[in-house]
Amino acid sequence: MAEYTGTMRALALARELGAREVELLLDSKLIVEQLTGRWRVKDVKLIPLWTACRRTLAGFDRWSAGHVPRAQNSVADSLANQAIDRVSAGGPAVVVTRPAIRG
Repeated sequence: MAEYTGTMRALALARELGAREVELLLDSKLIVEQLTGRWRVKDVKLIPLWTACRRTLAGFDRWSAGHVPRAQNSVADSLANQAIDRVSAGGPAVVVTRPAIRG
């Protein structure tokens, strides 16, 4: 559930920022396979989250989802750990950092 919630938050931010295309790079193979329709969603608790993600994805011109094993994505793991530490210390739950525009 946490991974789907994180995916929904990322999609909501992409929409807020005006993105027309999204490329999801997820360490959850389950979510990638379910979002792309290759695997069915069997867990009834995940169906509403999957439905919300699919509905949001339909609003983009184009989207893709790819699996990146956690062992190959130390940057995302580090950011997740920083967020956990920040919230544990009483800091804000959400911090938005905009990437530098490549030219």
